[in-house]
Amino acid sequence: MSAVEFRGVRLEIGERCILADADLNVRDGEFVGVLGPNGAGKTTLMRAILGLVAPAAGSIRVLDRPVVRGNPSVGYMPQVRSLAASHRLSGWSFVANAAEGHRWGLPVLSAATRRDVEWALEQVGAQALAKRLLSEISGGERQRLLLAQALLGRPRLLLLDEPLISLDPPHQRGVVELVKHIQRELAITVLFSAHELNPLLDAIDRVLYLGNRQAALGTVDEVITGPSLSRLYGAEIEVLRLNGRIFVLSGGLEVERDEHRHHA
Repeated sequence: MSAVEFRGVRLEIGERCILADADLNVRDGEFVGVLGPNGAGKTTLMRAILGLVAPAAGSIRVLDRPVVRGNPSVGYMPQVRSLAASHRLSGWSFVANAAEGHRWGLPVLSAATRRDVEWALEQVGAQALAKRLLSEISGGERQRLLLAQALLGRPRLLLLDEPLISLDPPHQRGVVELVKHIQRELAITVLFSAHELNPLLDAIDRVLYLGNRQAALGTVDEVITGPSLSRLYGAEIEVLRLNGRIFVLSGGLEVERDEHRHHA
């Protein structure tokens, strides 16, 4: 079964074409890293899978059905996550507030929904965090709670938009390892967008690289090559492999790391 299928999809934002004539097939149960330069369309792609951006052409199927907005089988962690209004909430209340339509306040939850919140917290190992205030926990710990929010409803497809932003390397590794564990334990499909490939190398099955209104989906060895990335960046790209890491270079500069610094 396909978790996500694009057939001749064209995505536009206003007058700008983000993706043209894309044919993609993400298989059920895969862990796919979604990469590409700033503005390549990683967030737009995820919003299209969520049914929030309608394709200008072509068709999108999610979990073998036409894409629909509000699909409960799809969990989503957005890139822009403002927590300012929630710092005085406990971790449990923060997750619970997202359980029924992301309505802030003091939710009155059914017993079934409360069990779902407890289950989501257990999946991410955040039972202890549930008792603490958001203002008292670290960025990496907050990512666990945000991931718990995305797991509410027990989705079959999980979309994570830049969950590694602003995290140091140890916390990045922790998030990737946690997501990989969840993906294996729950047998779900994960699309995990990032600005740099290396934190994902040991976790992903395939990579989806976006750029220059095009997309390439395949194994790391198939996609992360000089010719392939040169086409996606629209510039001459060199790929260097060293000590188990991959460096994407343009004119001697490390493209992905520079993109990440610019974004932060």
